[in-house]
Amino acid sequence: MNVLIVEDEKGLALEIDEFLSREGFTVEHARTSKSASEKIFVNNYDFILLDLGLPDGNGFDLLATFKKIPGRQDAVIILTARGAVDDRVHGLEQGADDYLPKPFSLNELLARMHAITRRKHKLESNDVVVKEFKINIQNRTVQFNNERVNLTKKEFEIFNYLVLNKNKVISRTNLTEHVWGDVLEINSDSNFVDVHVKNLRKKLSVCAPIEWFETVRSIGYRINI
Repeated sequence: MNVLIVEDEKGLALEIDEFLSREGFTVEHARTSKSASEKIFVNNYDFILLDLGLPDGNGFDLLATFKKIPGRQDAVIILTARGAVDDRVHGLEQGADDYLPKPFSLNELLARMHAITRRKHKLESNDVVVKEFKINIQNRTVQFNNERVNLTKKEFEIFNYLVLNKNKVISRTNLTEHVWGDVLEINSDSNFVDVHVKNLRKKLSVCAPIEWFETVRSIGYRINI
């Protein structure tokens, strides 16, 4: 999953970046409202971590502008030193998914991100069952008959994203964006997505038939369950 940190405190942004990167997220950073707007215009994110006190604008204004974009599903968590109840209520009414006052625990941030993922995809727990396979979105593991399937971080991210969006056709561009990040930095002629998917399917098919893992010609992939 990819995350945009909108935070002008360089030290805090780096701390969050390093923590989430260790947890397997793809992380980008914007220090200003202008920079964040440019990134949001080009890319879709699984999470936007939004500070309110930006040097060139108010985070509430950025949130309001973002929420006017049709079809966007990015989850927004407001991170701010403003702890007033009115600010929290205003942020949630503007469309934020959660509100975490500074200072905060990085483990709590991660737990809230997992909780949002569960709500968004209507999951009762961190485990998602796909035929004989079980994915744990918190521990980032895949098991087959209680034995761990050894996937790389990117292979897990691909499988996880396709499963969370089961029965939907996911384009190669969309998959690239959510697993690798900024699409402008990626060569559109490269077949690296197909290579990773091929390796993933090979590892899964060793365990069991995966006819439910479909390639949609000239578009992308779909998990049919």
